[in-house]
Amino acid sequence: MFSKNKNKPTIDTETREQYEYARKRIKQKKGLMRHFVFFLAGSLLFIILDPVLNMGHKTLLKDWYIWIILIWTFILLIHLFNVFIIHTFMGKEWEDKQLEKLKSLQEIRISKLKKQAIQDVTLEEVKKAKEEDALPVKKKDSNPNLLAPENL
Repeated sequence: MFSKNKNKPTIDTETREQYEYARKRIKQKKGLMRHFVFFLAGSLLFIILDPVLNMGHKTLLKDWYIWIILIWTFILLIHLFNVFIIHTFMGKEWEDKQLEKLKSLQEIRISKLKKQAIQDVTLEEVKKAKEEDALPVKKKDSNPNLLAPENL
């Protein structure tokens, strides 16, 4: 009755990924809507400041608010394009394909490096073996207690 182990429904990985993807898209769209609302409020503020209150004519251009609104419109359009157009082409499926492609390229590169390392080690062993064969081998006397004839 008071156990810690409660029966919670488990979510498989695919459902979890879909949930995270949906959450990410909602966050993107929410950010775009917030940007649009700020754009409208800011544009209205600039329109009130310049033509109605005649602020900024001495320090800025004559119709400075138009340029600011145009630049901000361009930035908003880029944001809109990013959320609805680019994300369609470069969405979750595109990311997965790119990830798989990069992983396969890494695996190919790693296998090439392993082959190269094996070849290098094998070449070093062959060189070492040739050097050992090229060195003259001194025969040891069967009885180490005997003195050499020169020492007698």
